[in-house]
Amino acid sequence: MGAGDPGGHVPPAPLDRADHLRDDAEALAALWPAARVIVLDEQGNALADADHGPLLPTGAEITGGPGGVGAAAFLGLDADGVAWFSLDAALTAWEAPSRIDLRGAAAMWSLREAAVFAEARALQHWRSRHRYCGVCGGEVSRSRAGWLGRCTQCNTEHYPRTDPAVIVAVSDGERLLLGRQAGWPARRYSVIAGFVEPGESLEQTVVREVAEETGVRVHACRYAASQPWPFPSALMLGFTAHAEPDEPRVNDELEDARWFTLDEVRAAQQRRHDDPGQGLLLSPRISIARWLIDAWVDSRLAG
Repeated sequence: MGAGDPGGHVPPAPLDRADHLRDDAEALAALWPAARVIVLDEQGNALADADHGPLLPTGAEITGGPGGVGAAAFLGLDADGVAWFSLDAALTAWEAPSRIDLRGAAAMWSLREAAVFAEARALQHWRSRHRYCGVCGGEVSRSRAGWLGRCTQCNTEHYPRTDPAVIVAVSDGERLLLGRQAGWPARRYSVIAGFVEPGESLEQTVVREVAEETGVRVHACRYAASQPWPFPSALMLGFTAHAEPDEPRVNDELEDARWFTLDEVRAAQQRRHDDPGQGLLLSPRISIARWLIDAWVDSRLAG
């Protein structure tokens, strides 16, 4: 679930998604007994161990309930050729000592674990929210190992959706523009973000969203990296942007927005994201928001 590298390096995917196996029910059934299975509840929480670590039962361990390979979604194969599936907790009798929200888990687990659980969460959310056809209202059946929905009445095909959103580190050349939402922890600020609208380029979205949320005028931007953010189904497209040194003005989307100096941001980098003291708090390190902030600091220090 990590951000890409603006230098061009592509981080390896945690799983080979093995598209060729999605239509091979016999092969998936053979893989199921030894497979690792991610079990998520209706809220998207992962069933975890007593210390909130990831639990990955095998298919053989949870087949006793009404779930099984036919009810699970196939996620892919790991480097050892072991299959990974996801399954709704309501479809199995298997239980676990605890449950954990995947946002919190991502800060504690390895990048690989967080990424695979995030894939499972995004797919589960789509399956649970698209049970009926948006064309005729008919019931949607699943095929291709959970990756294709087909209306049982009008035969319309439905695919998992991803909502593109831009997230942008805006600078006036000396300072970094950060905003905060009302529901965030006190003193937490982050870079500006917003969803792409129909008929809009990514660059146009950057200009519009920054202006709408802060009143600051962007005059240039450049793509930097991306990060899937499946809470539940966004793809964050990271940008850097240069803007006029306008005084930020917020509306109902943000509680506050302001320019921060390099020294202020560098001091915030040293604080924990849950620090109870004083001063600016930044996004957790797992997020592309923090990656963009750190990249801005590095670029300023490099001169």
